[in-house]
Amino acid sequence: MMGERRVRQDALFYEFSLERHVPERHLLRSIDRFVALDGLRQELAPFYSEMGRPSIDPELLIRMLIVGYCFGIRSERRLCEEVHLNLAYRWFCGLGLDGEVPDHSTFSKNRHGRFRDSDLLRRLFETVLQRCIEEGLVGGEGFAIDASLIAAEASDRTRVEGTAGLPPDAAGRAVEEYLAVLDDAAFGAATEVTPKFMAPADPAARWTAAHRGPAFFAYSVNYLIDVDNAIIVDVEATTAIRQAEVTAAKRMIERSLEGFALDPVRLIGDTAYGSAEMLNWLVHDRGIEPHIPVFDKSQRPDGTFSREDFAYDHVSDTYRCPAGKTLQRYRRRFTVPRSGVMKNNMIYYRASKHDCGPCPFKSGCCPNEPARKVQRSIHEGARDLAREIAKTEAYRTSRCQRKKVEMLFAHLKRILKLDRLRLRGPNGARDEFHLAATAQNLRKLAKLMPIPMPMPAG
Repeated sequence: MMGERRVRQDALFYEFSLERHVPERHLLRSIDRFVALDGLRQELAPFYSEMGRPSIDPELLIRMLIVGYCFGIRSERRLCEEVHLNLAYRWFCGLGLDGEVPDHSTFSKNRHGRFRDSDLLRRLFETVLQRCIEEGLVGGEGFAIDASLIAAEASDRTRVEGTAGLPPDAAGRAVEEYLAVLDDAAFGAATEVTPKFMAPADPAARWTAAHRGPAFFAYSVNYLIDVDNAIIVDVEATTAIRQAEVTAAKRMIERSLEGFALDPVRLIGDTAYGSAEMLNWLVHDRGIEPHIPVFDKSQRPDGTFSREDFAYDHVSDTYRCPAGKTLQRYRRRFTVPRSGVMKNNMIYYRASKHDCGPCPFKSGCCPNEPARKVQRSIHEGARDLAREIAKTEAYRTSRCQRKKVEMLFAHLKRILKLDRLRLRGPNGARDEFHLAATAQNLRKLAKLMPIPMPMPAG
């Protein structure tokens, strides 16, 4: 016979423990072991007054933000509601059963004040990264670099022509941040090309159609990861353009060396990082093997001989064509020696008209020109090294390892729900990317360093 409770009577006293009600294998239990915020509290202390009413504990705000980014809770208003209701969230934040959850507006107040003034979120990311290094999850030999577009919190309905500039009435924190980064190589100074459209609400976001679909305003999130366990070594926010992403790559590699003594042997990337200048910086300035495809446009669409068909002689600094003739920089002497380097950092080697005119290969070499010329970058040595590396077995392995950074971007957008920014301006993008990278590293720590389970008795 099915029983029925006829009278509902609340007990006068309860014995309830959050510690017992949070499962041993809950993600937050694993993450909690790696969240040490004592050092951050000391760094925040100078940004608080010694007098007045005690503020909300900054550790509580940080832990709530970690919960939000680990579980894809994008709204801070909803985050406060979830922490109020969820026992595991309360346990992680140290609120107990009756602890008061702060109002959602508290996050905005601290974000635009103490957190940014103290660079707290960057320090939080570095603290978690240091823990990953101490646990032996960062090998430090092979790094991978890539960038992904994240839609900005800006509507295309209010866009204005880029040539017209910002409207006179444009104002706000995002506009001030945009003006502050006009000379930054990762934002305003990344290119001299005027964007087609601008967003008055967030002018630092760039109008882009890189996804080969409808264009939109976006920022780029740049990840530098260690390929051993896909730990994010550094993260940078830039405008959505290739030149800015290359600048971010250099900054992240330098920061990883200065801050954590991480000096990789090889760097894995796609063609966006295969320019001659970038390869030269890696090879000659940093001593890093570029496992990167060379950005090369020497192939001719009309089927005539490309630069690969011409043999370069390092001793004489000349090229030899398929017919055996010589191409050189100059065919006469100058009173003042010339370097031959053009503004685009290229050197041109030219054949003689007397050699090309009667040549039987002219129709397949330079049918529309009196003589053939070949251009060579001043950084061609680094490009040649990258081409040689591309023929090795290690390079094929690197091509597979590069997918790890792409998987992190997929996880960022699908699991953590960061496919569109919620905050505006370069600082808003920077804050969100640092929190997301911190959450991904914490989840990786929890996965690779699980809580040891007690052995059964007997």
